[in-house]
Amino acid sequence: MEIMDPYAPKRLKRSVRDKMIGGVCGGLANYFDVDATLIRLAFAFAAIFAGTGVLAYLIMWIIIPQQFE
Repeated sequence: MEIMDPYAPKRLKRSVRDKMIGGVCGGLANYFDVDATLIRLAFAFAAIFAGTGVLAYLIMWIIIPQQFE
């Protein structure tokens, strides 16, 4: 069990528990303390309307380290 320090800086990690494809949306939701569905919808809108959502997701999937339990 990991003891959380309230003064430690937050780290952006890909989620292991809240993931559908790569855990990027779940990790962003944990980092910003919002629901993962909102992040997923934002990526879907970006993919449909601007075409950049898929590219941004792939880049984040490569760059953001995975959270280990």
